[in-house]
Amino acid sequence: MIARAVDTKTRILDAAEKLFGQNGFDATSLRDITAEADVNLAAVNYHFQTKDSLIDAVIARRIEPVNEKRRSMLSDAGPNPTIEQILIAFLAPILFEDIKQIAPLMGRIMATPDGFITRLFKRHFEEVVRLFSGALAKALPELAPAEIAWRLHFTAGAMANILTRGYLLPEVTNGLCDPSDRPAVLARLVTFAAAGFRATEGF
Repeated sequence: MIARAVDTKTRILDAAEKLFGQNGFDATSLRDITAEADVNLAAVNYHFQTKDSLIDAVIARRIEPVNEKRRSMLSDAGPNPTIEQILIAFLAPILFEDIKQIAPLMGRIMATPDGFITRLFKRHFEEVVRLFSGALAKALPELAPAEIAWRLHFTAGAMANILTRGYLLPEVTNGLCDPSDRPAVLARLVTFAAAGFRATEGF
């Protein structure tokens, strides 16, 4: 009975993630999800109660393991990590996720209204951003808190662009860039972001 319940819940999450990624959150109904998962509406209501709760569970399933890995890698870097170590801990856990699975969901998250993004940030990212902002502030005491926030935001934007639009690179660069080489992508992004964090304020 327990195994069947877990299997049903997983099928619902898999179906919801697929359809949210393909069609968006608003355009996907609970009936669409039940048809895809081959379950009845009562099963969705039993496990998730509301569509908003289901959306949150779908996102949490992908994001929380990433955030836990981020915390672990930052802790393993010791009490005084370098900028590069901080950036690797922030970027590597998500860059090494299965891109085919996470990219459609990431794309839909980025395309949703600001109110949704604000709620999502507070639930799943606020604590991690605070943790990494603190580590960067310690490594770069000369930077004002606002500069740390801007530069981490730019870094996250570059990361999100790779996840959602990286597949375009081979075509637009005539094969010069290979986004499937994840270690090389990470090394380049860390080098780029670290230079940005070390840059002297010029404005």
